[in-house]
Amino acid sequence: MIFIFIGCKNPFAPAFDTTAGSSGNTLSDQTTIDGVFQNFQYAYAFQDTSIYGKLINPDFIFTYRNYDQGIDVSWGRDEELKTTYGLFTSTQRLDLIWNNIILSTQDSSTANIVRSFNLTVTFNPTDVIRINGRVNLNMKKNSGSGKWQITSWRDESNF
Repeated sequence: MIFIFIGCKNPFAPAFDTTAGSSGNTLSDQTTIDGVFQNFQYAYAFQDTSIYGKLINPDFIFTYRNYDQGIDVSWGRDEELKTTYGLFTSTQRLDLIWNNIILSTQDSSTANIVRSFNLTVTFNPTDVIRINGRVNLNMKKNSGSGKWQITSWRDESNF
């Protein structure tokens, strides 16, 4: 008699949540600047190089200041993806929080965004690094797809 009431449902296996996709996606389609930042945060949180790679334009240049040597260091897209892959595989967790936009200039096909961030890098429970800084990103909108990609990133952190 009890089988008639519960049917074939397993009380220990909850049903799939079919509302997750309808109320909002974790990933954005990158047709907005905010979508780029959401996907960037997602890529770091889930250490997903395929999502991260879609954010980076083929002509990408990353630049940071090497304070020990007193010089700026730059690299292109290939080295950026290798470096990010190394970061993703050597850490247990990455928590990126985007803060205030300090500067924003944008037209229909290009944008420059300076934004502060907090990044917590957990290598293991006893080795945690916290970085507070700013990114200075130049972006370009693909005229065909309408998606924004990062063309240059100047790291303005003091790390």
